[in-house]
Amino acid sequence: MNIEAKSTIESGKAILGIEFGSTRIKAVLIDEENKPIAQGSHTWENQLVDGLWTYSVEAIWYGLQDCYADLRKNVNELYDIEIESLAAIGVSAMMHGYMAFNEKEEILVPFRTWRNTNTGQAAAALSELFVYNIPLRWSISHLYQAILNNEEHVSEINFLTTLAGYIHWQITGKRVLGVGDASGMIPVDPTTKTYSAEMVEKFDNLIAPKGFDWKLLDILPQVLVAGENAGFLTPEGAKKLDVSGHLKPGIPVCPPEGDAGTGMVATNAVKQRTGNVSAGTSSFSMIVLEKDLSKPYEMIDMVTTPDGSLVAMVHCNNCTSDLNAWVNLFKEYQELLGIPVDMNEVYGKLYNNALKGAPDCGGLVSYNYISGEPVTGLAEGRPLFVRSAGDKFNLANFMRAHLHASVGVLKIGNDILFNEEKIKVDRITGHGGLFKTAGVGQRILAAAINSPISVMETAGEGGPWGMALLASYLVNNPKGLPLADYLDRVVFAGNTGVEIAPTPEDVEGFNKYIENYKACLGIEEAAVNCKK
Repeated sequence: MNIEAKSTIESGKAILGIEFGSTRIKAVLIDEENKPIAQGSHTWENQLVDGLWTYSVEAIWYGLQDCYADLRKNVNELYDIEIESLAAIGVSAMMHGYMAFNEKEEILVPFRTWRNTNTGQAAAALSELFVYNIPLRWSISHLYQAILNNEEHVSEINFLTTLAGYIHWQITGKRVLGVGDASGMIPVDPTTKTYSAEMVEKFDNLIAPKGFDWKLLDILPQVLVAGENAGFLTPEGAKKLDVSGHLKPGIPVCPPEGDAGTGMVATNAVKQRTGNVSAGTSSFSMIVLEKDLSKPYEMIDMVTTPDGSLVAMVHCNNCTSDLNAWVNLFKEYQELLGIPVDMNEVYGKLYNNALKGAPDCGGLVSYNYISGEPVTGLAEGRPLFVRSAGDKFNLANFMRAHLHASVGVLKIGNDILFNEEKIKVDRITGHGGLFKTAGVGQRILAAAINSPISVMETAGEGGPWGMALLASYLVNNPKGLPLADYLDRVVFAGNTGVEIAPTPEDVEGFNKYIENYKACLGIEEAAVNCKK
């Protein structure tokens, strides 16, 4: 038993980070040195209801409570104690989406997640109005689409927030949001570190003829930056989190953030000229900019770090889900042969074998579109594997094509940043499921964006750890360091991870692959248009 960890928990000095991911809700408890000492999790999945991807309110609360109960159980097993109090708490979740409530705090329509692509008309109109790229999944796109659709609930909106903002509100009573997550509701001004006054005014003028009795700032959460107090756990909030009743109220809670923000923190990528790539169910890259881009790009979202620096984000709806489905086929085949299955071994063998494939995958192309992909302009997904009779069809090329596909769309967006905008970066760090097999996903990503990629040992800790670090920053920063310096000096202490640089052959091969990929997008489009 770790006596120091037990003492930290018993004395109420442990810090809790919780993150609602697409497939798992995860909780990480850290000590005063910012090291994980216990974890909990809950598996869940979204539902397609009336054509929209959602999670029910019941599933949200059951998932949170089950995740926390799993953490309690693990603490009990590891240290033979209960969690009674904590030094701080932080909550993060999938960015963006739409959660609208009336004055009775009742949700007006089911939570509309980032995954929905039904907001094209609104996003296009707002992008033109703001002269700024407004993505399909942003809260303002969902709100304006609901207005364009004449949805009755809009007139009743009293509060509009994200999933992280909702959980935080329910456990603290505070209608606030961290600046990183807020920048995915409506653009944030990096100077004022709150919603762009110009865009708020433009939106209010746009909808004025509708005669709603609210203006935009009336219904949006207050914006806070990392390190600002965002309230305290209320007695009701403590019961909602810990149904066993052991957890005491009064714990400080830091500003809630989106999963992109926690990924930046977990990879020490909040300083300008740094970046990170998160690659799991979806993928996104975040490059912290020294200055604004020369013009808006439809493929690039402008968001901020948790302390308000401007970030160019390329967000892809699809990453490893289709790849995982193919790996599961090989698992089934192994089971048919009566061979015991170790999934880490299956992934390791297949991924490492992929590196023996041709750098251009022998002409094979895969589209991993489980859902629509806005970057390539497709509203729906049809996973598709494409080859010609003359292509080199073998297992290594097959697996490599799927690994390339997992970051193919990401490459298309990042080519704009590096080739057209000439953005300079000192370090890019990878994290997420794609990097679990050492060296493979890292090498593929390095080839895709023609840049060295670092992976840290802590990369597997991911978002909930990043959220716990933001909570730690709230209460364990006596010198008042800026967030980037706090991470550099206190948390990571100079550790930059293991770096892999791209080889010329891999870069040339990936470029050839992506040419084939773009040339054959019409096949994917035809598959999407073919209703079955």
